[in-house]
Amino acid sequence: MGNFTTWVLCAMLVVLVEGFTHEDMKDAMLKKLGLNEVPKIQKRDLENLVIPAHIKNKYMSMLNLHNARKRRSLPSLAGILRGIPGNADISGEILYSDTTRQRMVFDMEARIPENSEVTMAELKLFKKAPKKLPLPDKRSHRPVNNARVSVYWVEILADGSNRTSLVDSRLVPIHETGWKSFDVTQGVQYWLKTNRQAPMHLEIWIEGERPGSYAAEMAKCVQFTSQGTSGRTLGKPELVLYTLNLEEFGSRGDCEESTAKKNNVCCREEYFINFRELTWTQYWIIEPAGYQAFRCAGGCKQLKNPLRHYGYGERTCAVVESTPLPMMYLVKKGEYTEIEVAEFPNMIVEKCGCTMDNISVV
Repeated sequence: MGNFTTWVLCAMLVVLVEGFTHEDMKDAMLKKLGLNEVPKIQKRDLENLVIPAHIKNKYMSMLNLHNARKRRSLPSLAGILRGIPGNADISGEILYSDTTRQRMVFDMEARIPENSEVTMAELKLFKKAPKKLPLPDKRSHRPVNNARVSVYWVEILADGSNRTSLVDSRLVPIHETGWKSFDVTQGVQYWLKTNRQAPMHLEIWIEGERPGSYAAEMAKCVQFTSQGTSGRTLGKPELVLYTLNLEEFGSRGDCEESTAKKNNVCCREEYFINFRELTWTQYWIIEPAGYQAFRCAGGCKQLKNPLRHYGYGERTCAVVESTPLPMMYLVKKGEYTEIEVAEFPNMIVEKCGCTMDNISVV
């Protein structure tokens, strides 16, 4: 009994979250939304779909908090990221540009070191202050000082068409000149999981900071450029990648192929879920396009004297820590289709461990 007491003192009680299969995830999402079945969303429901500003803002607020949580969980992140050599900027090319849209492309070949993880990616754009602002009409207008700039990752599909996914959105001062940074980590991660042999495409949309024609007209004054009026280069769009060297800094208990297979060690392995490829999510889930869910793999050493007499079974490799994922999705309300945002719990595996009936052994 003494050994049992000692073992209990060395154990940590946690809420055990089972590793998700696609069916588990579907059931959890339906339960969260109070639904019995997946809404019957068709491709035509996405045609001419406009995401309201307040929905976009809510989603980006949740996504920013999600990214902040992830960065805080990395070991000594600031020192590691800023101290790794070879994080050179990747210059991009502008494919087309008008007053509200701009498409750019980045050649990513051999830019990400082997055995490394992209922990953060920044898109840097050079903004010129407008020389001339539009005059308001006779009606009085509230001052407009900002424009909303949204960055989308562009997925080039096999048929030549493309589909976009929102990765960052923020207000940019109209009157300022200088470099502006956007968090495109999610876009780079999508690119890594889809077609990493091809260049990466990003698109920016420039909109009014609030509804109305005057705000929309003022937003057209925001210009991101790589050329001056005389042809002098001011600054091409830049992509800055921050990578974590997994060999040098470890990978927080993640699986290493050589040791996991050889020793059958309980660890966390990569498991990417692509919402655009699953039939039940491709039209229902608007954002994100997909995400790194991770899952637990490997086995656990069993105690020489299993505590079956005390009601415990074998030790199994399972999830002992997880985090939520913000999502933007469509809902059917009668004949109408609406967009909603929510944070779904237990979607991302953060830590795996050996457990015995809801007790995680440390």
